[in-house]
Amino acid sequence: MANQMKVPFLDLVTPHLELEEELLAIVKETFRTAGFIGGPMVEGFEREFAQFCDAKYCVGVSSGTDALRFALMAAGVEQGDIVITVPHTFIATTEAITQAGAQIAFVDIHEQTYTLDPAKLKEYIEENCDFDTKSGKLIDRASKRRVSAVVPVHLYGQMADMDPIQELASKYNLAVIEDACQAHGAEYFSKKANAWKKAGSIGRAAAFSFYPGKNLGACGEAGAVTTNDETMALRMKMIRDHGQAKKYYHDMEGYNGRLDSIQAGWLTVKLHHLAKWNEARRTLAHRYHEQFSESKDCMRIPVEASWTKGVYHLYVVRVADRKGLQDALAESGVGTGVHYPIPLHLQKAYAHLGHNEGSFPVTERVASEIVSLPIFPQLDRGQQDLVVDEVKKFLSAKMASIG
Repeated sequence: MANQMKVPFLDLVTPHLELEEELLAIVKETFRTAGFIGGPMVEGFEREFAQFCDAKYCVGVSSGTDALRFALMAAGVEQGDIVITVPHTFIATTEAITQAGAQIAFVDIHEQTYTLDPAKLKEYIEENCDFDTKSGKLIDRASKRRVSAVVPVHLYGQMADMDPIQELASKYNLAVIEDACQAHGAEYFSKKANAWKKAGSIGRAAAFSFYPGKNLGACGEAGAVTTNDETMALRMKMIRDHGQAKKYYHDMEGYNGRLDSIQAGWLTVKLHHLAKWNEARRTLAHRYHEQFSESKDCMRIPVEASWTKGVYHLYVVRVADRKGLQDALAESGVGTGVHYPIPLHLQKAYAHLGHNEGSFPVTERVASEIVSLPIFPQLDRGQQDLVVDEVKKFLSAKMASIG
C-alpha cells in the first residue's frame, strides 16, 4: 500500500498562516497611511537588517538581482571591467555583473563546499593577469581590461572562505561584493580578525535576496544591500531611485529599484523569527547528517567547513543516479530540486564566452550529481524520517543491483 504522507520540497504556507495576523496588520497600516513606497517601514527594516548582519548600513531594493547590480555599480565597477565569480550559481549573479556593464570571468568552485575556491582565484589572477603597480589596477592580459571586483557566492547557506579571498582582493585592489542571497544569518570565522563574522559584514558590500523561498522571504520580490561604507550606501540609495539626491534633483541616471513598504513591513515581522528558523534548519541538517552517516560510500552529504556556520537554505546531496533518486522519491511523495543542473559557462546565454565542457571540471562534476532534499523550519520528524527512509531504500537497491 502506497505511503499516504507527502513531503513537499518547501512549505511556504505554514509560516505565513502562523504569522497571518501580524502580516495583515502591516497591510492595514499601509492602507491607512498610504505609505506604499519608502518611508518608515522601509527605513525600519533597513535599520534592523543592518543590525542583524552586523553591518552599518542597509539599502532596501526591489530584488536580489538589483541588490548585486547596484552594489557593483556603487563599488566603482565600470563599463567593460571584468568581474570574477563562479559558474555554479543562479544566473542572477552573472546577470547583475553584465547589467552593471562588466564582463564575466569564471573561476571554479571547491569540491566540498561548492563555493569559490581561493586557490583557483589566485591561479586565475597569477596566470591571466598583470598588476600595474603605478595605477594599482589588475589588468587581464588577453583583453587588456581592468579586473575590478570579485563576487564570492555564499551558496546553499554556507559562506565562501573569505579570509584568503579578502587577502587577494586587498593585494590587487579588487572590490569584494558578497552574493549572500542564500545566506541570511550565516557566519564565517575569520582567523585574521579572530572572530565570527556575519554574511553581509565582510566585503565592500553584500547582496541579499528575499525571494519567497529564501530563509528570510518576502511575500513577493525584494532585496537589500548591506555595507559598512557610508558613501556606497548613499550612492545605492540614489541608484535605486532614478539617481535622485532629493526629489526631482538627479545627480545621475538611476533605476526604479525601490523596496515596497508592505514588503519591508512583512520582512521586519519575519526577521524577528529568522534566528529561530535558521536554528531549526541547522538541527534538521545535522539530523540528516547523522541518519545518512552510513550512506557516505554511495552518497555525498554536505560538508560544513570548520570556518562556517551554515544556515542550510538548501540541503544538497550528491549521487551518481540523480534522476533515479528523484523519480523514486517523487513516487513516494517526496519533493526534491536541483540547484543547479547546468553550469553557467555551458548555458546558451554565455556561449559567446567560449567555454566548453571541461573548462571548469569541479563545477561540471558537481552539477551532474546534486539533488536538494526537503529542508524548511516546519519539516517535522515524521516527514524527515520518510525522506531518509526512501533515500536509503533507493541507495540499498542501487548497491544490490551493482552486486
